[in-house]
Amino acid sequence: MSVNRRDFLSLCLKGSVSAAALTSLQLQALTGATNAVELGDYKALVCVYLYGGNDSLNMLVPLEAEQRNLYEQSRQNLAVTSPIELSIKNQFAGGVGIHPSLAPIQSVFESQNLAFIGGVGTLLAPTSLNDYKNKAVPLPLHLFSHNDQQASWMYGREKASLNSGWGARLLERLAVHDEFAANISLDGTNLWQTGASTSAFALNKSGISTINAFGGYQPRTEHVTNIMNRILGNTNHVLGSAYADGLNSAINNTQSMNNALEDAPALITSFSETSFSEQLAAVAKTISVQAKLSTQRQVFFVSMSGFDTHDNQLTTHPALLNTLANGLAEFNNAMTELGMSDKVTTFTMSDFGRTLTSNGDGTDHGWAGNQIVMGGAVKGQNIYGDLLTQQLDGPQDTGGGRLIPQVANEQYFATLAQWFGVPSSELVDIFPNLSNFNNTTLDFFV
Repeated sequence: MSVNRRDFLSLCLKGSVSAAALTSLQLQALTGATNAVELGDYKALVCVYLYGGNDSLNMLVPLEAEQRNLYEQSRQNLAVTSPIELSIKNQFAGGVGIHPSLAPIQSVFESQNLAFIGGVGTLLAPTSLNDYKNKAVPLPLHLFSHNDQQASWMYGREKASLNSGWGARLLERLAVHDEFAANISLDGTNLWQTGASTSAFALNKSGISTINAFGGYQPRTEHVTNIMNRILGNTNHVLGSAYADGLNSAINNTQSMNNALEDAPALITSFSETSFSEQLAAVAKTISVQAKLSTQRQVFFVSMSGFDTHDNQLTTHPALLNTLANGLAEFNNAMTELGMSDKVTTFTMSDFGRTLTSNGDGTDHGWAGNQIVMGGAVKGQNIYGDLLTQQLDGPQDTGGGRLIPQVANEQYFATLAQWFGVPSSELVDIFPNLSNFNNTTLDFFV
């Protein structure tokens, strides 16, 4: 059931929904009572979601000595044989390399525009192996489940009676949720961008939005237009009026976006002809006209699928990583060309990491993994968090090579939110489990 703000508050008063159960942020979004935050310059977050659970343990691999031996014993036939050595500011035992398929982002890393977040995953509190075995601390529900873990990453917390994505909550907290151009998806509806008072504006990979019913076969277009005119002219019925308002808004927003994009500058940077690169090209095009869209904050959602590599991983996964790396490198070049590099931060999320052990042809659902964060404001050429020791039956292995995260994804998200402009004092309201950790944020921004 969908209710508007007035109806929802009425239900609260009647006892159908407990207002006391809501966070202050949810109440602020529903009542419009959020205190304004001084935003200053323009900033954008670009979420890259890797559906299926990326085997990110093979993105960062040890190069030598004991760490390398443990890695090869654990990963078996999936061990990366020719990693590219990284020059990292912090020192890690055994040295660190990246999968050769990630070669396109090596220069981005070395130019200090890209960093990795190591050992990150869904955590409700710091968790040791003993804690896990003895259930001494609260654990995330439904670990290793695609749908549930996708929801946890996109909600930025465990599921609750009222759910909203943390991308949407940032916009609501910063009071830009009424600006359609602040919330843009290149991959349709998703949980990350859906909130109490905002949802994503869908943009095509071409960068132009269309209303299909208004194009193509002429008699159909005329028929739909006549119906639309009658609906939009019916303001006497409350439902008809509400539908007309929403439809009018969608049409006007689409036209506004298309008008702005017509003036987008031609970029020297070229993008590959993959779905992922085309999505990022559309994001770059939209960012290039952000001044015309009159919003100081934007969140974008792009995605790749196919990372559920239970089989054929030796062929499938390198190709996926290469597509990812090419798209990120191209987007970094485009942001530099536009002079927007320090104003745009791109980051990855995925369902979970995967098992250290090979099932013979791939890997199964795991827990901890590594993520990428990129942009001119990032303190790059480094790994933040914890570079996990890839050791079967080691101090972080819950069984079968499913490693316990050492960094909570909420700490990762909170760092991004703070850069985006959310006051430090309000991070726990958006990411409630932060109160269980000594450090609420990581230190990967300049």
